[in-house]
Amino acid sequence: MERLPLPDALVAQARAYAGGSASPAEPRDAATVVLMRPGVAGPEVYLLRRQTSMAFAGGMCVFPGGGVDPRDFDDELVDRGLWAGPPPAEWSQRLGCDEARARALVCAAARETFEESGVLLAGPGPDAVVADTTGEDWEADRVALESRELSLTAFLERRSLVLRTDLLGAWSGWLTPVFEPRRYRTWFFVARLPEGQVTRDVSTESSSVTWLPAADAVEQVERQEMLMLPPTWLTCLDVAQHAGPDAVLAAAQGRTVEMFMPEVVADGEEFILSTPPFYAELMAAR
Repeated sequence: MERLPLPDALVAQARAYAGGSASPAEPRDAATVVLMRPGVAGPEVYLLRRQTSMAFAGGMCVFPGGGVDPRDFDDELVDRGLWAGPPPAEWSQRLGCDEARARALVCAAARETFEESGVLLAGPGPDAVVADTTGEDWEADRVALESRELSLTAFLERRSLVLRTDLLGAWSGWLTPVFEPRRYRTWFFVARLPEGQVTRDVSTESSSVTWLPAADAVEQVERQEMLMLPPTWLTCLDVAQHAGPDAVLAAAQGRTVEMFMPEVVADGEEFILSTPPFYAELMAAR
């Protein structure tokens, strides 16, 4: 992928923050999920194109996800036996944060995936998963979750379901640069589309949705046929190195998240955003 130089105005803005003449915005915690299914050309990923009117990443293609809600911190979800899979303590180690935040991030990842794609990572027990969420009753619950009229804990309890945290894998972490007016500390997760479930175009924040081989998404961005923020593009490039969703999830088992914040760095006479060494190697290999 060509390393595009940053506009002069953005470089000047970054220098202002670096020099202390501007104060960075406080980042908000967020979770996003790379939802995958098997494909002939490797893993396919589910992408939403955000409305161009959106204040953050308008017109960009993104994975399902969003900010952590205060109710995602509800410890009753675990206490009431609605949590299946690795315990919060294990997620704390994988995600590189304290247990309360780890629990909230996992809840936000599952909740946002359901809200934005109709896919529910939950089941009637630790070895089962919901097979169909297309009915009107499911849609009513999805809307209630999206509007915050219903909490994830209440939703699972009413449905006699447990959150299948074992269906998620920890992948990476990205912190919006200090010079951006809206900043997010985003944990990236990976998950396979559960057997029997289908994605639905339900998000009010997207203008269109699509399934694409991860490798095709990378190439479309390179041809400037699709817009993505660097973390999304690099994640597609990373996922495309694997044979399928199961291989991606297997790789996730050995990962722990280290949050990375891109910085403005010199590239000859131009300026670009820095990239983690691992992703820089992937880019160099293309």
